[in-house]
Amino acid sequence: MSETDGTSLNRVLSLPALVFYGVGVTVGAGIFALIGEILALAGPFAPLSFLAAGLIAGVTAWSYAILVRRFPRAGGEAIYVSRGLGPAAGRIAGLGVVVTGIVSSATISLAFAGYLAEVLPVPKTAASVALVLLLAFVAWRGVRESIVLAAIVTLLESGTLVVVVIYGLPVIAAADAGELATMFTSAPAHLDIIMAGAVLAFFAFIGFEDMVNMAEETRDAERTVPRAVAITLAITILIYLLLATIATLAPATAELAESGAPMATLFESLSGLSGKPVATVSALAMVNGILVQIVMAARVLYGMAGEGQLPAALARIDPKRRTPTLATALVAAAIIVLAVSFDLARLAEFTSLVTLSVFTLVNLSLFMIGTRMPESAIGGWRWWGLFAALPTAAILIWQVYSGAFGGR
Repeated sequence: MSETDGTSLNRVLSLPALVFYGVGVTVGAGIFALIGEILALAGPFAPLSFLAAGLIAGVTAWSYAILVRRFPRAGGEAIYVSRGLGPAAGRIAGLGVVVTGIVSSATISLAFAGYLAEVLPVPKTAASVALVLLLAFVAWRGVRESIVLAAIVTLLESGTLVVVVIYGLPVIAAADAGELATMFTSAPAHLDIIMAGAVLAFFAFIGFEDMVNMAEETRDAERTVPRAVAITLAITILIYLLLATIATLAPATAELAESGAPMATLFESLSGLSGKPVATVSALAMVNGILVQIVMAARVLYGMAGEGQLPAALARIDPKRRTPTLATALVAAAIIVLAVSFDLARLAEFTSLVTLSVFTLVNLSLFMIGTRMPESAIGGWRWWGLFAALPTAAILIWQVYSGAFGGR
């Protein structure tokens, strides 16, 4: 697709911009909301749950990094799975990604509306719809504007988490080294609760995969996207491990497990200051999460339409903004319909199941593509795809049989 045919996107994203996007979509509402629940599940082994989840995410992240070098296009998962397992599987994978983005965005919009209703006397439904419409407009205005807004909120999110970590470092420094060592030495006897926590913690890592859908808007995508994925995941794992360790050692651990705003509660217990600023940033994290999901889902629809898997109208872009107008509008409309019509608790849990299924399909696709092209660069990594499929399939089976569903 050329830049003059009305169906090509604008390549404006550099490595720093894409890392901002990746950190913004990965380090978002999940960590602010879930750390208390993970503590309740895993107790003192919460850091190991985050580590296990990070490793599971990491093996799949490398599969994405390998595949995007071969197929540096929007619609990442749909294209990868189509090439590896066939068009029908590719369509299922692509639509699965869109569904998870839409349902999680609807859930987050309702959570934001609930928070806003505690501060301002506004109807929750109206607040949810207004927020989605506003963010859809930002996404339509252009990817540069979307990424700039996401970057600003990402700085607030990351800065807030760094402040919490700074206040928590003395807690780590004062900890008994033997106590920390015991966490590792006794881990084998507590694998059940560690994995239960990892199932939930895994969803705090979901988001890095959305970065590949920005490939057509990234400069030198074959090199930039894999590097951005690796940097994003490294930053995320480091932040989460520090926060989990601090939360485990903090004096208010029991309160965190029951708090509706656990990060704000953690900050209050560490600093003695008000947690309201942290609660406000938590709400902004929700806004950021919706924006990046609208951008991502629209690009997947655009990419699938470009591949002939969906109606061609979804591949049309605004001639001035160079953004997929119809795809963006369709995503926003679907989010609003879900937000105003359904109880999303079970739907939000379902997104986790779909995401793990897509990850497994992507990993298997790497194996199949590499097997068909053994002499190519991707062929040398075919066994990695099979290896990476094992943990994603295992945690998927664990989730189905244990009923340990988690939200995104």
